[in-house]
Amino acid sequence: MTATTDIQSAAFEIRPITANRIDLMDGLLDCFAVNFADQATYSAQRPSRAYTESLLHSDTFMALVACVGQQVVGGLAAYELKKFEQARSEIYIYDLAVDADWRRQGIATALINALKPIAQARGAWVIYVQADQGDEPPIALYNRLGEQEAVLHFDIPVKP
Repeated sequence: MTATTDIQSAAFEIRPITANRIDLMDGLLDCFAVNFADQATYSAQRPSRAYTESLLHSDTFMALVACVGQQVVGGLAAYELKKFEQARSEIYIYDLAVDADWRRQGIATALINALKPIAQARGAWVIYVQADQGDEPPIALYNRLGEQEAVLHFDIPVKP
């Protein structure tokens, strides 16, 4: 990951997850499991340390967490997608969550703002994120930060 500095507010600190700070990944996965109410995806089959280190060393994955002391209270996971039509990339926020007790305190905005210089350093021209229809709090946040596009999302099974 390009960013190595932490961003602090009075209540929380934004930290990049790097191979040197792999312990933060468990906190991020716990945060996602609780806030997405999806223990099966985020807790049942966690990858090995070697897999996680490889992911954190990759050129395509980045993760940030918001911490209060040593407790992870929010975070995001994103991927860089290198484009073929121009020498640039896009950053896709795959997951973003903030614990219920810490919402509406600027954490999600701070996480996205901390991702911006990382994206810029990687030559990205845009950061994008999806939101589920009817999930009004994230939609309101993303509308404040960017432009909404009406798209359809399709999951295509790999196995026949």
